[in-house]
Amino acid sequence: MLSRVVVAPSGFKESLSAQAAAEAIADGVRRVLPDAVLDLIPLVDGGEGTAAALADATGGRLVALPATGPVGEPIGTHFALLGSQDTAVVEMAAVAGLSLVPRALRDPGATTTYGVGELLRAALDTGVRRVLIGCGDSGTSDGGAGALQALGARLLDADGFELPRGGRELTRLARIDPSGLDPRLRDVELLVACNPYNVLCGERGVARVFGPQKGATPAQVEELSAGLENWARVLTRDLGVLDTDLYGGPGTGASGGLGAGLAALGARLLPRFDVLLDHLDLDARLARADLVVTAEGALDHQTPRGKVPAEVARRAKLYGRPVLVLAGTLGEGARDVPGVDAFSGILPAPMALAEALVRASELLTDATERALRMILLGARLPAHAEVSGTQRPSSVR
Repeated sequence: MLSRVVVAPSGFKESLSAQAAAEAIADGVRRVLPDAVLDLIPLVDGGEGTAAALADATGGRLVALPATGPVGEPIGTHFALLGSQDTAVVEMAAVAGLSLVPRALRDPGATTTYGVGELLRAALDTGVRRVLIGCGDSGTSDGGAGALQALGARLLDADGFELPRGGRELTRLARIDPSGLDPRLRDVELLVACNPYNVLCGERGVARVFGPQKGATPAQVEELSAGLENWARVLTRDLGVLDTDLYGGPGTGASGGLGAGLAALGARLLPRFDVLLDHLDLDARLARADLVVTAEGALDHQTPRGKVPAEVARRAKLYGRPVLVLAGTLGEGARDVPGVDAFSGILPAPMALAEALVRASELLTDATERALRMILLGARLPAHAEVSGTQRPSSVR
């Protein structure tokens, strides 16, 4: 009945990469269906693992180099050259991701995207005609200011002094001098793979929605929000942005506002799955499946807003394929994600977050086994089981 299973999970943040999650699920499937053909498709959303996944899928390679990390210290990082050799992939999480910010230093007013700009410069050095920037899992909230600084822009206060790095400085920004920007930016196509639901400013602006997750206090959230509004205003004026609403346009809030900064340089902000998944031939592989298993850290009301399980379910339903979702946590709205036929949490009992993170692979494998055994049991039950006796119960108590 289930001879071919597609395993297409996202990663579990700060716990499992998409590849590790796919392997854990596959182990669980094999316990129940040892003869099934498994097609593992670790899915990336622009965040951690994006460069490596796309390099692997296209026969490309990773280029290792040092760059400035989110707290200002040098780190080892990478970008990808795809198999075509004309496209580079810069994964912002690889140089400015939240996982690179020690918990004791999680201050989104101080972290910087400077390293993203350094990776962009290094990618340009290879002579590519296109750079794909993956946005996700960021530890920053500087609107991409650091990236622009690394690319040669000067951010000046009212007295003409250059601003230090970090989102909290943006409230003091008076003028941007773009004359030193790398001229090669004019000759390359910049594509930003981002969540279009993330916007820079307003009540649903990126500082308010994601700032607390990155360590911001309520006061810092308001400070960052004010800074990003000023950033949008000065960017629009001094870089002559005419065709993009940097305040509230789709994707402008991606990765702490990096989307807005890159858009001001002429980058196109595109829905991340439209950019990323075509490299993986996802639709054709889903069409051949008997069952699709996907997973992510949380399944809740946010899932339909650009998360991997929702996108997998949407595409699988184009071919009438059943979809099972496994999640670290289940929240409000978990049962309302379109296209999801069944879902299950991976925790067998309450446990501390630290323990769950350490045991995530084991828990995901066990949860996969439990879910598949229930699916097979349901398949063996008759569609309309008869109830003995002359009176049927009205409900189960």
